[in-house]
Amino acid sequence: MDTTLTMNPTRNRTAAELPTEMLERFRSRAGELDRSNSYFDEDLAELRAAGYLAAAVPTRNGGWGLDLARLAASQRRLARYAPATALAMTMHSYWIGIATEMERTGDTSLRWILEAAVAGDVFAAGHAETGNDIPVLLSTCRAQRVAGGYRLTGRKQFGSNGPAWRWLGAHAVDADAAGGPHIVHAFVERRSAGVKVVETWDTLGMRPTQSHDTVLDDVFVPDDRIGRVVPAGDGSDPFLVAMTMWPLSLMAAVYLGIADRALELAVRSARRKTSVAIERGAYAYNPFVQHQVAEMYLELDAASATLDRFVADWVAGTDHGDEWVPKVYAMKWRAVEAAKRVVDIALDVAGGAGMFTGNELERLYRDVRCGGFHPGNDALTHELVGKSLLGILGEQPRW
Repeated sequence: MDTTLTMNPTRNRTAAELPTEMLERFRSRAGELDRSNSYFDEDLAELRAAGYLAAAVPTRNGGWGLDLARLAASQRRLARYAPATALAMTMHSYWIGIATEMERTGDTSLRWILEAAVAGDVFAAGHAETGNDIPVLLSTCRAQRVAGGYRLTGRKQFGSNGPAWRWLGAHAVDADAAGGPHIVHAFVERRSAGVKVVETWDTLGMRPTQSHDTVLDDVFVPDDRIGRVVPAGDGSDPFLVAMTMWPLSLMAAVYLGIADRALELAVRSARRKTSVAIERGAYAYNPFVQHQVAEMYLELDAASATLDRFVADWVAGTDHGDEWVPKVYAMKWRAVEAAKRVVDIALDVAGGAGMFTGNELERLYRDVRCGGFHPGNDALTHELVGKSLLGILGEQPRW
């Protein structure tokens, strides 16, 4: 894998962070947003006013200047209060991170993304498609080269920030490109003719993300809103490298943030929950509960170390070469699996109260299940890691 992007990152160690009182307001709204299956409009308004939509934009361009490691930490903290808000901000922020990475290598073609983020525009991801388990590198959406740009036709799923996005980062295949099929990475403006957001989002968890489908019907995208055109199946371009590193790291951080909160709630429950069979009263004195709480911490500590080391290596420019592929997928998989385990145990510690609608742990249990549906899922992760270690990752046919 090309590691050009990892060299000499710009860092800002004095960047702002979201105030705790703001995050508490987010938490106070999260339950009702989940119950009503509604978008987090009020949270977004506060985040926009605080400049958080430009958190990954360099300070010289008007943003907070957070690198991947610092933004992951910020997103993890946000997820402790409002998981769906944090996840939707991840799907926005990774595009800003990609543009920042390109800017740092001297490629200014995506500077408009930095400017749009500073202006408060919301971005969304248009990669998921029915029938395509290798998003980004392949596509069921069609791209046709025309004068001045491309026309895109297809249907995209899981478009977080469905009610609010202005720009949809989407990809499509140009099957007639010279030299064979190419993948066109385009930024679709919501007001373009042929764009239709279809309200499909009624899900198990992460409900306030409102990740609706988007139908693209012969939508024109001008050349200056084309991010890359690369051979189908080739993920070595720096644009695509960043499109793996940033979203998977930020998604991992969100799910670990959910686990952080679950551990906090479990400990609180064990300290105040009592039993007539426990002489000292609180469940905290039950040896098995102590074991459960320790198990939660052990899971979370190991997964946290994996994420922290990964993003630190990326920011520091560590040269892992081709090993970046198994590392990035292993990191995200480990974070999600640990988070699910932690939340499961938290429910055991809390007991029956945790299964009632309206209980925060019940909502966290549903939210954390969504982690496995993000790329790469369990099957794709094991495929990519196994093939990487066996030295056959690039071989065709696939199986």
